[in-house]
Amino acid sequence: MTTPYAYLFKFIIIGSSATGKSCLLLRFTDDRFQSIHDLTIGVEFGARVITCRSGATVKLQIWDTAGQESFRSITRSYYRGSAAALLVYDIARRETFLELNSWLEDCRAHATRNTTIVLVGNKTDLEHRRQVQRAEGAAFAKEHGLLFAEASAKTGEHVEEAFRMAAEAVLERIARDEIDDNREQYGVKLGTQDGNARGGGAAATVRLNEAPGAGARASGSYCC
Repeated sequence: MTTPYAYLFKFIIIGSSATGKSCLLLRFTDDRFQSIHDLTIGVEFGARVITCRSGATVKLQIWDTAGQESFRSITRSYYRGSAAALLVYDIARRETFLELNSWLEDCRAHATRNTTIVLVGNKTDLEHRRQVQRAEGAAFAKEHGLLFAEASAKTGEHVEEAFRMAAEAVLERIARDEIDDNREQYGVKLGTQDGNARGGGAAATVRLNEAPGAGARASGSYCC
């Protein structure tokens, strides 16, 4: 049975290849982890209904984008009309942290100025291989006006919190009239019920084999 919801928010997950973006999506929507995952080519899609602190139920429609440079033009088309973006780096691969500026520039150039951005340092389960300190991630987020979390798609630690943080921030912007609560250009649509009703947290993930101009998916190790 379809769970009713007050709002639908469009989210995107961005960041360099093999930072665990698809694994974060899978953990959030299905609460499971795949140690071997195909590299995303184009986009993948998942959705889940959550209940926020105010009692409002929100359906998160989440687009997981490819991190490879050759697919950046496809990725950019998904920035438009996004309520929030999760910008992901791998705490065990410093180069993915150094590439954040490029991703952030893309996001701010192609998304709306009201898009909420959460910086997520993924793979905290690899603490013994950490190359980016938590304080560095927090400092980058503060400098650029982003929300910040560290998480592990493998263990599930703080994955829920990262997505909920983004959803709560979007709701706060609606409450402050910074974004219209029924304008697709802001990644927000009214849902199927009153905003104060409560609902469940059913999840579903749909894999897209290809996006416009993308083609098939290529195999890779770990998680993209």
